[in-house]
Amino acid sequence: MPFQKVQTEKLSIAVVKQIELLILRGILRPGEQLPAERELAQRMGVSRPSLREAISELQGQGLLTAKAGSGIYVAEVLGSAFSPALVRLFSSHEEAVFDYLSFRRDMEALAAERAARLGSDSDLKVVQAIFDKMEAAHARNASEAEAQLDAEFHMAIIEASHNVVMLHMMRSMYDLLQQGVFYNRQMMFQQRTTREAILDQHRAINVALQARDPEGASDAVQEHLSFVRRCMEDHQKAVRNEAIARQRLEHETGQA
Repeated sequence: MPFQKVQTEKLSIAVVKQIELLILRGILRPGEQLPAERELAQRMGVSRPSLREAISELQGQGLLTAKAGSGIYVAEVLGSAFSPALVRLFSSHEEAVFDYLSFRRDMEALAAERAARLGSDSDLKVVQAIFDKMEAAHARNASEAEAQLDAEFHMAIIEASHNVVMLHMMRSMYDLLQQGVFYNRQMMFQQRTTREAILDQHRAINVALQARDPEGASDAVQEHLSFVRRCMEDHQKAVRNEAIARQRLEHETGQA
C-alpha cells in the first residue's frame, strides 16, 4: 500500500521552504537584506537555533549569502541567466537592442494580459501606486526618478502575472538594462515630448489593467514598446548622421 507514517516536519525545514517560496515568487529580491536573527526568529515563531540551521541550508543552496559585519542577504542569483561572454555580445552589437525590445514586447504583452485576468486587487493597487509616483516625478521634471519608476512599473506588471519563470527571466533582463548593456535608459527621458508620450502610454496600460481588460492591456504594452523601438531607431540614425556631419564640417574647415 502507498502509505507512509506521518512525520512532523522539522521547524528548520519549514523555515527553508517558506524563504524559498518568498524568493521564488519574487517577494524577497536579490540583494535584499533579511531582518536580524532575533527579529526574524520572532516573526517566524521559531527558535534561533532552528533559524540558523535553515539559514545555513539556504546558504548552501546559494540562495542566501552572508556579508561580514552586515547580515544575511538574498543572493544575486540573476547573474547566472546570461554568461559574461553573452552579455559582452549583447552590449557590442546593435541588433541585440532590437531583439531585446522585440522579446520584451512579446513577453510583457503576455504578462499584461495575464495580470489583467489573474492579478489580485492588491497587485493592481501596486501598479496604480507606481504610476501615481511616475506622474508626480514627471510633474517635477525628475527624469532620473521617472526612468527608475518606469522599470518598477513594468516589473510590477510582470509580478502581477504570477508566472515565476517569467518573473525571474524578466528581472534578469531588466538587470542588464539597468547596467546599460542594451541602451542608455536615461536617453528616453531627456526629451520632453518623448517623456510626455511615454507617460501617456503608461497611463493607457494602467487604465486597461485597472479595468481588467486583458486585450487592451496587451495592446497598450505592444504600442508602448513599439514606440520605444522607433525612438531607439531614430536615436541611432541621429548619432550616425551627426558623425557624418562632423566629417563634412572637418573637411570644409580643413579646406578653408
